[in-house]
Amino acid sequence: MVESQLHMWIVFGFIAVAMISFASERIELEISATAVIAGLLLLFYIYPLQDETGKILVKSRDILAGLADPALITVLALLVVGQGMVRTGALEKPIRLLVTLRRHHPVMAIAVVLATVLIISAFMNNTPVVVIFIPLMTALAERLHRSTSTLMIPLSYASILGGMTTLIGSSTNLLVSAAAVQAGQPAITFFDITIPGAVLAVSGLIYALVIIPRLLPNREASSDGLENLSGKQFIVQMEISADSPLVGETAVAGQFPSLRNITIRFIQRNDKLLLPPFDDMALRPDDLVVFAGTRKSLAEAFSDNPQILQDFLDTEEPAEGDAHEIHSVRDQTLAEVVIAPASRMIGRALHQINFHYRTGCVIVGIQRRSRMIRTSRMRDIRLEAGDVLLLLGKQKNVMQLRSNPDVLLLEWSARELPALALSWRARVIFGAVVISAATGLLPILVAAVAGATAMIASGCLNVFQASRSIDRKVLMLIWAALGLGAAMQATGGASYIADQLLGTMQGASPAFILSAFFLLVAVITNVLSNNATAVLFTPIAISVAEGLGVSPMVFIFAVLFAANCSFATPMGYQTNLLVMGPGHYKFMDFFKAGAPLVVLLWIIFSLFAPFYYGLL
Repeated sequence: MVESQLHMWIVFGFIAVAMISFASERIELEISATAVIAGLLLLFYIYPLQDETGKILVKSRDILAGLADPALITVLALLVVGQGMVRTGALEKPIRLLVTLRRHHPVMAIAVVLATVLIISAFMNNTPVVVIFIPLMTALAERLHRSTSTLMIPLSYASILGGMTTLIGSSTNLLVSAAAVQAGQPAITFFDITIPGAVLAVSGLIYALVIIPRLLPNREASSDGLENLSGKQFIVQMEISADSPLVGETAVAGQFPSLRNITIRFIQRNDKLLLPPFDDMALRPDDLVVFAGTRKSLAEAFSDNPQILQDFLDTEEPAEGDAHEIHSVRDQTLAEVVIAPASRMIGRALHQINFHYRTGCVIVGIQRRSRMIRTSRMRDIRLEAGDVLLLLGKQKNVMQLRSNPDVLLLEWSARELPALALSWRARVIFGAVVISAATGLLPILVAAVAGATAMIASGCLNVFQASRSIDRKVLMLIWAALGLGAAMQATGGASYIADQLLGTMQGASPAFILSAFFLLVAVITNVLSNNATAVLFTPIAISVAEGLGVSPMVFIFAVLFAANCSFATPMGYQTNLLVMGPGHYKFMDFFKAGAPLVVLLWIIFSLFAPFYYGLL
């Protein structure tokens, strides 16, 4: 017993050091997590924990088992499935409908957008959801003449609240379920948490819509920030080929449907220069179309109509035998480069530099800061130092431009084009994963791994894109947390904390202890990570419930909901960090907006849970 007590206190020391290290981020999280695992392995090898018969209770494989934990594998597989949805632009059409609503009812659009984010986040990893919706919220703020700082935190919170409503809505939920199973409790099913989760989510959404904008300051964006660079116009020239899908397309209200949000400057037809307006004019083969468009509008045009990429092909053969691979939008990247001050390309026309032949990338557009470029053909433009070129090419070719002395690659600008032609495949796969898991047709682990495999096999993702979707920080953090949880359970640490908690509140009702326990976990999850908090407190919750003689699942659900209340600090949840830049937030902004929300959800849970779970 004395030996077990010593092991327990050493493990508590590991947990304290890990919490401080994870929260401070002074050491790389991956290093801290690996150090925790290494320390536990050394502890139980040098000073093994044994029972009365000499049997070793904690072996190395018990500490390392978290890496093969079904919940961790499920989380990683769902990240790949979610990346397939993002990569193929499967959410593009619903977002465009919201943009249409924005134009006519902008205030209502905010509520619809946040509700949509909440619903989508119930079935999809919320990090890519927030990434997709940040530009839309920025546009809504501009339409309403409001600062983005009033809308970005509600966007993050809506995604977190949505994750509370289904088992796959958050990695936290899956980890709580896995920790419960590891401790001998039944697994949480898909919709077990939907009703109480929906009560909390709707309450939080109302707070985010009504209260948070009044609490947050109106901070204007920096005038020279990167946000403004994304809206700059590129001059683009496109010669319509005979087999182009644009042949025969007629302008409606001065715009061609395939080139929406793009300003047509003029069309050169033979020796005739056609100027706007272009109403009822149809495009013909060999038309030379010169237009101005932003990166976003160009990317949408290429994604919607991949065939028009052939109209940008050079007459030169591409480098490294990649002939005509640029015709497909799949695996293509848009990027920007700046002509270097001492570049050999300065003073030479585009048709003289053989850029496609030398680099494998196609020059799509050009932007000159000092003045508007005026020339009849883009290929005749003579380059100047500081000109920005918009390029299209395979990612490997774009990345090779880092070592090109003639251009400076703006790496932040490199973005893969969404393969919208494959979006239907991604939707079918994603729908099959959700339906299979929700109906119990397949276990969630099987459905998630099969869905991730299908995303790669169907071409929605390649292996490199799938591997990039797996965040190694999440992987290492969960692994370390599961190792600490297993050690705490084996050494009796969970039972000790539960006994101390029950002793402090001796004589209190189960409903009161449940409320206090929720608040304790909700506070810690904003300091530590939500995943680590979930794994560490699940065995404690089970011990507390057993000490009170109530169903352990009630306290397990309390851990699940409380661990998701990562609202009060930017490091509490990854989506908070995502919106910190676009919203121009400071640390205290999250505390002002998030701390009252944590208190609100604690009060609602404290009132609703005892009634719903029969503790009264």
